[in-house]
Amino acid sequence: MMAYDLDLGYHISMRQTSLFTRTRHEAPKDEVSKNARLLIRAGYIHKEMAGVYSYLPLGLRVLNKIVEIIREEINAIGGQEIQLTAFQDKKIWETTGRWSDEVVDNWFKTKLKNGTELGLGFTHEEPLTVLMKDHIRSFRDLPTSAYQFQTKFRNEARAKSGILRGREFLMKDLYSFSRDDKEHLEFYDKAKQAYRRIFDRLGIGGETYVTFASGGSFSKYSHEFQTVTDAGGDIIFVHEAKKIAVNKEVLNDEVLKDLGIQRSDLVKKKAVEVGNIFSLGARFSDAFGLTYADEKGAMKPVVMGSYGIGPGRVMGTIAEIYGDEKGLIWPDTVAPFAIHFIGLFDPIGNVKKSADGLYEQLTERGIEVLYDDREISAGEKFSDADLIGIPKRVVLSEKTLAEDCLEIKDRLTGKVEMRKISEILI
Repeated sequence: MMAYDLDLGYHISMRQTSLFTRTRHEAPKDEVSKNARLLIRAGYIHKEMAGVYSYLPLGLRVLNKIVEIIREEINAIGGQEIQLTAFQDKKIWETTGRWSDEVVDNWFKTKLKNGTELGLGFTHEEPLTVLMKDHIRSFRDLPTSAYQFQTKFRNEARAKSGILRGREFLMKDLYSFSRDDKEHLEFYDKAKQAYRRIFDRLGIGGETYVTFASGGSFSKYSHEFQTVTDAGGDIIFVHEAKKIAVNKEVLNDEVLKDLGIQRSDLVKKKAVEVGNIFSLGARFSDAFGLTYADEKGAMKPVVMGSYGIGPGRVMGTIAEIYGDEKGLIWPDTVAPFAIHFIGLFDPIGNVKKSADGLYEQLTERGIEVLYDDREISAGEKFSDADLIGIPKRVVLSEKTLAEDCLEIKDRLTGKVEMRKISEILI
């Protein structure tokens, strides 16, 4: 029996004999990053080529849960979900000067059979601004915001960090449209707080810092969300008391004065950028003529903002932070299953019969269960359970069955306890 979750689009529970992916004892020789080595060994992802990975059933479950948490928090601040195309019109990007390889050096470009040149989107400010010209006319249409989960393509010169830095990857990009700077900053602050909630719910909030970075030509500062890990490619300077950080690229006396902090209070750390938010001003509005009529009928440019999170990069970051020498360790909120239920079968078959029945009962209660019903040794089952990294390992054996109990082990803490079967089913 496999119950189906209509919202997330996958089975709530599954027998391991039905799971087509397999664990690997040896790490792939062509991978140096911890996240890729663990995720491939545990059967979460498959490497197609450098910087390009497919998500297998376990990996897709984790990715979908990350996406759903992000979706819930962005919906809560008024974001409306859309789906833009990956193919990009050359003419639109020429309008802002970002079609040129000299300006943007990571385009993937292709041609139709009739010779028309296209790009594969690496971001979507241009096409969404053009689209919004059909929907924004007056001040009554503002503020508004739209977001998507969409595959991006970036022709990176180097791709050696697993799913932390890929050439094809999923991105949540949110864009806001406001009447003026004041209205924009109000939404900007809402987005910042939503990001904090997202990373807290994903289990990495404690290691993730709002990081002041360059605002480019749009504003004095942008804000990155940097998660501390040795796998990170960025250097940040952390102020632990204020729970903020400064990117190495902008660390100077002026920034320290603006933030009211001392250089001596900062600690240098390596980190990976899991999200960013920044103001766009009227750059794209001016380029495409995205204007609105105010209360007096005067035409004014729309003020925009952009807000990104990479769900795959978040997944890789979690693997980097929580993974250990035995394998992955998933926070409860994003684990592929809540319980890894392991049956240690006896020759007579009593344990298997009881385990099958318990699995059905757990499934009927809507509990996400991966049931290891394979006919292999206990050592192999435990080793695979550690590698796969589901938070709770629940074991039924001859010994525990005789006591009408289950052995429960917490993957993160290693704590083991015995619980009555009846208590589990309450």
